[in-house]
Amino acid sequence: MNRRTFLGALGALALSRLGWSKPPAPLYLPEGPLAGGYPYELPPLPYPYEALEPHIDTQTMKVHHQGHHAGYVSTLNKALADLPAFQQMPLEELLANLEKVPAAQRTTIRNHGGGHWNHSFFWPLLTPKPQEPSLELQKRLSAEFGSWAAFRGQLLDTALRLFGSGWTWLIKLPSGRLQIITTPNQDNPLMPYAEVRGTPVLGLDVWEHAYYLKHQNRRIEYLSALWNVINWQRVEALLG
Repeated sequence: MNRRTFLGALGALALSRLGWSKPPAPLYLPEGPLAGGYPYELPPLPYPYEALEPHIDTQTMKVHHQGHHAGYVSTLNKALADLPAFQQMPLEELLANLEKVPAAQRTTIRNHGGGHWNHSFFWPLLTPKPQEPSLELQKRLSAEFGSWAAFRGQLLDTALRLFGSGWTWLIKLPSGRLQIITTPNQDNPLMPYAEVRGTPVLGLDVWEHAYYLKHQNRRIEYLSALWNVINWQRVEALLG
């Protein structure tokens, strides 16, 4: 048994005594440094900062990634520094069991752990190579939402109407059905605070920091631009 396995076993034992449970549904853990666990690292973007121009501007991408996302990672690591049992758990399980985290660190881990997970999930869902969703994916989403146009309209309208900062998600429910939901701030569908929990398939960041440098308060312009760079191949892969 190597050191990592040994520490993982100790962490699992400590958490089992706290009543720790696995998430209720299979969840997607982003590839890369996030999967390596604590201390977490800022994952590199899968494309250059300027790659999403003209839809998402270079300066916004730099501030969003190097400023906001990096800040979530740093604060999350600080919050976990004195919680060795919780350091051993995959971040998605930590977020799914936030109610077991000591109250003194819970809100910080909720906000900054959520921010790290959400953005690590978000970046690969964007692509510098505009693509059309496959006919199979369009059929799947049309079957759930009435038509491809109805799906697009519901997703973007839900994101447009979300009050304040937060995220809009397409999630897979345990039944296999799909649903569009929103979460405030850096919450996500993995957390016990979500009104509907499920496996994220697509996430749209509608915090103002995602678009304000270029689009200011015109969220509808940002959403229209974002639609042009969605990585539909990845969405389809996550749907399974």
